[in-house]
Amino acid sequence: MTRQADQTVNERQVALNVMAGADATQMAAIWAAWPTPPAFEAVRGPETGLVMVRGRAGGGGAPFNLGEASVSRATIKLESGEIGHGYCLGRDLEKARVIAVFDALFQRDPVAVKTRVLAPVRAKGAAHDQQRRNETAATKVDFFTMVRGDV
Repeated sequence: MTRQADQTVNERQVALNVMAGADATQMAAIWAAWPTPPAFEAVRGPETGLVMVRGRAGGGGAPFNLGEASVSRATIKLESGEIGHGYCLGRDLEKARVIAVFDALFQRDPVAVKTRVLAPVRAKGAAHDQQRRNETAATKVDFFTMVRGDV
């Protein structure tokens, strides 16, 4: 693969990761607001299956099977020929289909998908993370400020 192709693959992987971690209602809202939804046909699915989740003892030990997780997947083909794949944890078939459509659109017009899909999803994720940090910080106890000994 050329350096350009590697970069494109990496950008697509990052985009798919961001969309898979997005809230299903947010993805549905972005899809509903898409200016001109493209025509597409289903190649595979959407369907739900199971994957084995593996772990490592202590983070670096021997791998072991932790359990199973349900995963939804879909593959679509746009009228213009791009093929998109969508995967997400859980049983949300519509989210998997929407991710697949956005993946295909990313191949055709990455700037539009980055600005209309990835940027809002990342912004909402960052806001959610900040809210959790604030909630956690409110419960912090600083034991070094307590007075010891004689008062």
